[in-house]
Amino acid sequence: MARPGGEPSTRQRGREAEALAEAWLVRHGFEVLARNHATRRGEVDLICREGTVLCFVEVRSRARRDFGTPAETVTRAKARRVVAAATHWARRHGGLDREMRFDVVSVFTGPGEPALELFRGAFDGEGNPVP
Repeated sequence: MARPGGEPSTRQRGREAEALAEAWLVRHGFEVLARNHATRRGEVDLICREGTVLCFVEVRSRARRDFGTPAETVTRAKARRVVAAATHWARRHGGLDREMRFDVVSVFTGPGEPALELFRGAFDGEGNPVP
């Protein structure tokens, strides 16, 4: 649903950012296995495979750069919710015995072409940021 004045809603912008991230990941050799896997404890935006690695991807977007990067908006609490949803998906799909990684795709949607950046291994299985 659009806001008054024709602006897209936050949910619409999020879906658009996820679609951009998915297309970008596919172009860079990732295979998308699932989208928006949600549980009571959390959600993971994209579940992908890069080679033999199972990648759980959180997509974050911003329209402006003056408030920091989208990746900086992933709090420890958010990362833990992603880990919970990822673990649930891996249990159901036999992925617990595979190498897993938690990535963030940062999407700037401001003026001009969208800019995307991938942060591989952005946080660990406990939701802690990886330096």
